[in-house]
Amino acid sequence: MTTPDAGRGGPDPRPRIGRQESPEERADRRWTDLLQEVRVAQTGSQILFGFLLSVVFMPRFTELGDFDRGLYVATVVLGALATGALTAPVAYHRVFAGRRRKPQLVNAAARLVATGLILLALTIGSALLLLLRVATDSAAAGWIAGAVMLWFVCCWLVLPVQHLRRQNGRSDRPPAEPGDDAPVQLPRRFGEGRPERRPP
Repeated sequence: MTTPDAGRGGPDPRPRIGRQESPEERADRRWTDLLQEVRVAQTGSQILFGFLLSVVFMPRFTELGDFDRGLYVATVVLGALATGALTAPVAYHRVFAGRRRKPQLVNAAARLVATGLILLALTIGSALLLLLRVATDSAAAGWIAGAVMLWFVCCWLVLPVQHLRRQNGRSDRPPAEPGDDAPVQLPRRFGEGRPERRPP
């Protein structure tokens, strides 16, 4: 976003990027964004985990072979791990509350959410493999589940990274600080952007 400040050379050609925030304000904003992301991921994780818990009580579960039973156990364990990682920010917030450690809280919670997303993707992949094996009893189930997992990698990792690289290639913005997602606005040089004074 370019601000048309009138100066000696007309509008300021340099883009003004980011926000003017203190570290505490930046941590508050990042925490709010993180909570919105967690709500989306938690919904999918909890629905899937609830479904997995109900499978064992279905009559057809007794007909599963040893491999499918082991796959089911691995899927349930992955779902439990994903749920634990995606709900961990709540526990972190309770422990860190009132200690003025919001930036550290946000960084730790962000890493846990990233771990939870990886575990959630693995849970979905293994659950899909189990369902396809039971539904089709075909070797193609593994290939289909693998293709779906590849799609997850593209949507969740490859496409965002490529988009970020394209944006960085077109922009002259400075590198962000570790753990930050928006660099602060750079100050202008003294006198720049101010109207030129003329003698009366």
